[in-house]
Amino acid sequence: MTQDRQTEIVANPDDRDSFMRLLGGRSSAVDASLPPIAFGLGWYLGGESIAIGGGVAVVVGALIAGWRLYRGARPLAVLISLLAVMLGALIALYTGDAADFFLPRLATNALSALAWMTSIVIRWPLLGVVVGTALGQGRRWRRDPALLGAYGRASWVWVGQYVVRLVVFIPLWLLGATGALTIAQLVLTWPLVAVCVAASWWVLRRSLPPEHPGLRHPRG
Repeated sequence: MTQDRQTEIVANPDDRDSFMRLLGGRSSAVDASLPPIAFGLGWYLGGESIAIGGGVAVVVGALIAGWRLYRGARPLAVLISLLAVMLGALIALYTGDAADFFLPRLATNALSALAWMTSIVIRWPLLGVVVGTALGQGRRWRRDPALLGAYGRASWVWVGQYVVRLVVFIPLWLLGATGALTIAQLVLTWPLVAVCVAASWWVLRRSLPPEHPGLRHPRG
């Protein structure tokens, strides 16, 4: 088999398109960024009122939840997203610090980073779990040593995504910089997810041997 043919198999457009479609999460990332942005705008335009900012965020979150349900999203996932927005608003109202609205997001990013790192260590990388499940492979991807290793290396990119957010968010939260947190939320949601997806695909593709048939065809 020629090197060109090998490269064509590893970089199969079907694999790449499936990967991008499964993990791109553009709509989810955009939806997740809208309530915090709404909070920041409501807080600022409302004379730095936490009640106004929280109310606007909850309304926006409810509208997004309704739209997601209409489009067939899982009710539990929709409910969790809406509850996270409501929790942030309640925490900020309770403490009197607008920056505390972002505390649930700090917590979820920290827990996500820990979960992804743990999955890599125990050799159940979450990237493989997500993609393998979506492709209907069950556990077959784990029986392919090359694919298992590639998913593990590519999963570190996703760990990095959460760590980047924490490195930016934590100092801003400690400073009580609500406006800066709102801007950071905008920049570090969909744009960062897009970079993460592209980078993890590159790592995954580079980690597989040239003769490997691709994500859709685990060996073993």
